[in-house]
Amino acid sequence: MAVRIRLKRTGAKKAPRYRIVVADAHTRRDGRDIDLIGWINPTSEPAEVHVDKEKALEWLRVGAQPSQTVHSIFSKEGVMKAFHEEKAAKKAEK
Repeated sequence: MAVRIRLKRTGAKKAPRYRIVVADAHTRRDGRDIDLIGWINPTSEPAEVHVDKEKALEWLRVGAQPSQTVHSIFSKEGVMKAFHEEKAAKKAEK
């Protein structure tokens, strides 16, 4: 099963909120999700972003692929840096 980390839209018209979810790659955008790992409120100034870094790293370790938007959010939050450092350290052990 291909697993993606992507955004799920919630909120009212003209007041979007997004959840960062882990879902099967073949489900629709607002379909069933496997796990909730964060949320975003883009309408506040500055935008509020909350990411559970441990859950995100756990899903990246098992092969979940982030969407482009989630990848940039993870980069800003430092999740991708931690993942790549962990991967490099593991490779250096071998």
